[in-house]
Amino acid sequence: MAIRISVPNEVTPGERRVALVPEVVQRLAKAGAEVVVESGAGLRAGYPDSAYTAVGGKVEPDHAAMFTGASIVLKVQPPTVEEAGRIPAGAILVATMNASRNLDRVAKLRDQKVTTFALELIPRITRAQSMDVLSSQATVAGYRATLIGAELCPKFLPMLTTAAGTIRPAKVLILGAGVAGLMSIATARRLGAVVEAYDVRRAAGEQVKSLGAKFLELQINAEGSGGYARELTDAEKAQEQEMVSKAVAAADVVITTANVPGRRAPLLVRKETVAMMRPGSVVVDLAAESGGNCEVTKPGERIVVNDVMIAGPLNLPSDLPFHASQMYAKNLESFLTLLIRKDGTLTTDFSDEILTGSLLTRDGTVTHAPTAQALAGGK
Repeated sequence: MAIRISVPNEVTPGERRVALVPEVVQRLAKAGAEVVVESGAGLRAGYPDSAYTAVGGKVEPDHAAMFTGASIVLKVQPPTVEEAGRIPAGAILVATMNASRNLDRVAKLRDQKVTTFALELIPRITRAQSMDVLSSQATVAGYRATLIGAELCPKFLPMLTTAAGTIRPAKVLILGAGVAGLMSIATARRLGAVVEAYDVRRAAGEQVKSLGAKFLELQINAEGSGGYARELTDAEKAQEQEMVSKAVAAADVVITTANVPGRRAPLLVRKETVAMMRPGSVVVDLAAESGGNCEVTKPGERIVVNDVMIAGPLNLPSDLPFHASQMYAKNLESFLTLLIRKDGTLTTDFSDEILTGSLLTRDGTVTHAPTAQALAGGK
């Protein structure tokens, strides 16, 4: 019996991405899997139902029926509690779960005896790069953030020489030089801005410079595990704040991208610093969902504080759903190679470190220790 892979419509408000795109469905179908996509699931991303049926996929109009008989359920966002209750016991769910913020859904999946893999928990090792949804979607977010900054800024980004005189280029400051930050830098440079960037990890300096931006130097090395930054000491924070404040005050557009996994985003731009910025300046805070890098950010809103525009966009990858879905689907395709054996059957051996690291629930148990502790604390 063929493995049945179900791709239901995303029901999270504002979510336009889809878990699989037709080119990936075609390869899975050729490998022997039965791929069922809910009618309209890809339409908001630019993939109509006909594109799926043309490559061997099946289209199902009933949302509830998407879960019946499913071997594997693929989603972008976590399932609702109701959806979790529809997934058959023993089936596999693969999605970005954000477990700490969705404990009720994790508990339902546990009770339903669903095997859940949370893509954000995939170890950041070389072998898992092709499965790294955090990086692929951060690439989209970094690009989009720069376009938002350019849109809101009352200045041209590039230098222009016109009959009306020479227009100097805008100055863009990127705080945080991870995947999103580096994409923001590259995009701002392509748009012709003068770009500066800062990251507490010294290793990021070479990457910043390779993209043609100036790296703000501070003699602090905060390299942490997994490619993330460690938390700074109080003294280091004071040094950082002084340098960052000066750079922010001189910038036309500031894009903040700093995040610490599982914790509140570090505060980089205080309200006193916002007060130092020139009227018309812009802050685009990519960390809005996790508390914000800017003290006055309001998640999901654009506000004006001291004549400075502060944007706190949410779910930016959904703003570019065609390519965001394409990248996400290829991440999933790589991940599925660990779950589906060459003979077309599902593996029951989850000893691979990628599967072990991303396993969230199995056989009625929450296998991810921090999530299990959070659930136990909530009882």
